[in-house]
Amino acid sequence: MVLAAITSYPDLWAAAVDMVGIANFVSFLEKTGPWRRAWREAEYGSLAHHRDILEQISPIHAVDRITAPLMVLHGANDSRVPVNEAEHIVAALRARQVPVRYLRFADEGHFMLRHTTQTTAYPAIGDWFEQYMP
Repeated sequence: MVLAAITSYPDLWAAAVDMVGIANFVSFLEKTGPWRRAWREAEYGSLAHHRDILEQISPIHAVDRITAPLMVLHGANDSRVPVNEAEHIVAALRARQVPVRYLRFADEGHFMLRHTTQTTAYPAIGDWFEQYMP
């Protein structure tokens, strides 16, 4: 939702934080675990029947609209939203020189469960907003 918000309504946001977000619904469905794909296609649409709309709604295709500094957090072992989703949005924003900070947690999945992750992630989020919020 964060990526959808900052691409759809870019003027509303001074800064944003994306946790385990989907940047491209097509690559998300292609790379998600096969055991999860049927569930996700029931929720988002199928690659076979809805590829065009999935492309249209993918935030990565509207990255040029992002103006808010973005922090991205993702677990490297996420089986729900593959980590490449974070890496695509980070690379696209760096190419456009939009302020972006990427925290990739090598020992996490979809949720920030470890105490060490939480004590790194949550203060960093606070610092991010403090830095960019008026």
